[in-house]
Amino acid sequence: MTTHHPGYLVFLLVTSVVAGVMNALAGGGTVLTFPTLLAAGVSPVAANATNAVALVPGSFTAGWGFRRELGASSGRVLAFLLGASLSGGLVGAWLVVLAGDGLFRALVPWLILGATALFIGGIGAAGYATRRDLSPLARASFWALVALIGFGIVLVFVQIPGGAVIYAVAGLVIFAGLTLFDFQRLRRTQDIRTAPLLASSIFLDVLNVFLLFLSLFGRDS
Repeated sequence: MTTHHPGYLVFLLVTSVVAGVMNALAGGGTVLTFPTLLAAGVSPVAANATNAVALVPGSFTAGWGFRRELGASSGRVLAFLLGASLSGGLVGAWLVVLAGDGLFRALVPWLILGATALFIGGIGAAGYATRRDLSPLARASFWALVALIGFGIVLVFVQIPGGAVIYAVAGLVIFAGLTLFDFQRLRRTQDIRTAPLLASSIFLDVLNVFLLFLSLFGRDS
């Protein structure tokens, strides 16, 4: 599936929306869009630039939307974050152009580890801090996971253009929901007897997120 395929464009649009929601809630939306672009055959430098530019408006509007929570200091905080983001973006863009595609491909293993840590850390922190009961989200994520397993079985026998990318990104979205719920359980659980089961659940979250990122980043290398 190429970037000109209508189905891929729709899929990329959906991925971008989900990444924007992730950025607004906990950050880390770039870990979805960047490997998706790589898997589509976009060069690492072009994917990084596209990824950064596309998510800037969403990050800014999310900060503006939470201005009331920042209180009277919202203007200063937003100005500081805007300045830091622009400075970091300019330096990062210069380093990316200087390094080129070759260095990006050499850093793929570290990108996978970093993406996994960022994903689990950001989503986990959001789940840990969330007061609202996430049990409905966990049930929806469970049934979505069952459907994803069925889709994976279909992919074994039927070749679907871009199916592996769709599978990986959908899996990351599903495990984002499961990670949110598991880290909320981590805060709420008081019975030590449930600790091994909870630890196993979080371990499976981390392992599956790592494997899904591996399938995305590894396609380009």
